[in-house]
Amino acid sequence: MDNTLQERLHLALTAQRRAFEAERMPSYEVRRDRLQRLLDMTREHGEALAAAIAQDFGHRARQESLLADIFTVEAGARHALKHLRRWMRPRRVPTPLHFRPGRNTLMRQPLGVVGIVSPWNYPYYLAMEPAVAALAAGNRVLIKPSELTPATAELMARIVAEHFKPEEMQVITGGAEVGKAFVGLPFDHLFFTGSTAVGRLVAQAAAKNLTPVTLELGGKSPVVVDRSCDLELTASRLAFGKLFNAGQTCVAPDYLLVPRELIEPLSQRILAEMRRMYPRIDGNADYSSIASPRHLARLQGLLDDAAARGARVLRSHDEQPGDRPNDRRMVPALLLDVTPEMAVMQEEIFGPLLPVVGYDRVDEALAHINRGDRPLALYWFGRDGAAREQVMCQTHAGGVTINDCLWHFGQEEQPIGGVGASGMGAYHGEWGFRTCSKEKPIFIQSSFAGTRLFQPPYGATFERLLSLLKRIA
Repeated sequence: MDNTLQERLHLALTAQRRAFEAERMPSYEVRRDRLQRLLDMTREHGEALAAAIAQDFGHRARQESLLADIFTVEAGARHALKHLRRWMRPRRVPTPLHFRPGRNTLMRQPLGVVGIVSPWNYPYYLAMEPAVAALAAGNRVLIKPSELTPATAELMARIVAEHFKPEEMQVITGGAEVGKAFVGLPFDHLFFTGSTAVGRLVAQAAAKNLTPVTLELGGKSPVVVDRSCDLELTASRLAFGKLFNAGQTCVAPDYLLVPRELIEPLSQRILAEMRRMYPRIDGNADYSSIASPRHLARLQGLLDDAAARGARVLRSHDEQPGDRPNDRRMVPALLLDVTPEMAVMQEEIFGPLLPVVGYDRVDEALAHINRGDRPLALYWFGRDGAAREQVMCQTHAGGVTINDCLWHFGQEEQPIGGVGASGMGAYHGEWGFRTCSKEKPIFIQSSFAGTRLFQPPYGATFERLLSLLKRIA
């Protein structure tokens, strides 16, 4: 690794570490000011950020960026501002009778310097939502955005520098070499959002410094369609959830598990809903591009492999977009008659392809889900409460939305995070505040405590007191 890069990263971390040491417990007013500046920055530059993201993608629907990248950060910052005083307050904790008149309290203390490695698919939101948590908790923040969205990364670096001192929050731009060096820094906490494969490498690098990590990864997020579902509503919401950001969402529905008799009618309704939302694909300003030529080639490879192995491909539109050299909008497709050996059933898709798997009994659907890694999201559609409860109890997932897709991810009062191969740790709202804090237990002993009776030399008094404790504890 280049010495200049090492020095750049070391200086950035050292400056933040020294600033933290000079202010280990920032006041409510200081934290509120930092959150307000983040909120103001987001509001002021929302349109410019949407334009930069569109430039990086080749095309991305402005409305999708304003909703998923800008509004979500505003909502997270406003939520933190509203609840910050309560989150900061020390907690009274119950004290067992045999420890009274002493008392317990729990102090939430900032960790120090928090590192954030954000991905390309929601480049502003997945950088700034963890930053909201870190700043609310009183920490300093270093951010390494994805090199695959360079225009957005450069804009973020500029606007953060305008609104924050580098020892408060700073964006470090650069390629894969910078990212590799960044995750090896001795942070007090590290957030990473990305693939499971890279997440393993990040965890290994952080472990060398015993840096705790929050990993938001991915996986194949399933949709279980119950026989009790409303087909029209299910089709509409699945089409939206799958095609938002052209499927380039870590919690996008990855494949459907559908009762066999409903496969054809549901598939036709989903295709009709896709055409309703996007009357055309080529040049449609509402439909986002695949972010890079390499990613588009990978998706085309998944489609070709499935077709070659016998999958039935149902395209939503007859047109063939891409006549213009830089247009990477991909025609959505449902894949029926898929088999486990197809690559599309083994890899996270991250695009507008949606395999459909049939089942006869719900136990088959549950077994299919549980054979694989635990996903970041799971979706269930239906009206049968008992059937829903069975699926909820018999599967694991990072988060769930019932009768819709994606929306659990926007809940500030709920934790967001993976499980197993889809990640570890959680953030959003108070969960993020707690992740970025050391919850320090403090026991305050009374001057009237009888602890002297437990000191040596030991004898009959000690034995009687220990026997009493066993009865009341």
